[in-house]
Amino acid sequence: MPTRRPPRQSHHVYVVLLDDRVWNEPSFRKANPDHALGRPCVYVGMTGLDPDLRFDKHKAGIQSNRFVFKYGLRLLPALYAVYNPMPYEAAREMEVELAIGLREAGYGVWQA
Repeated sequence: MPTRRPPRQSHHVYVVLLDDRVWNEPSFRKANPDHALGRPCVYVGMTGLDPDLRFDKHKAGIQSNRFVFKYGLRLLPALYAVYNPMPYEAAREMEVELAIGLREAGYGVWQA
């Protein structure tokens, strides 16, 4: 009987700091009714690429989230580096969990 290989640890979650002006976007405000004044606004994503490369693609308009394209300032590795890398399914779950945790901490969060 063949042995099963463990899932590849090839995916990452990442967090992008967004300019405060994103708060002027009605859809962002609506998604964050409990945003604490003074807490950052962020985008939470997952990728099979290195987070730095994925951020560069967002900013170049390649498969970009519109908020990251327009308001993305930089990555916040202190909020995600501890989790990476991981298998695809774990990254999918962690993206949601990380977004929920940051929103509960008062961050303004966009997660696609």
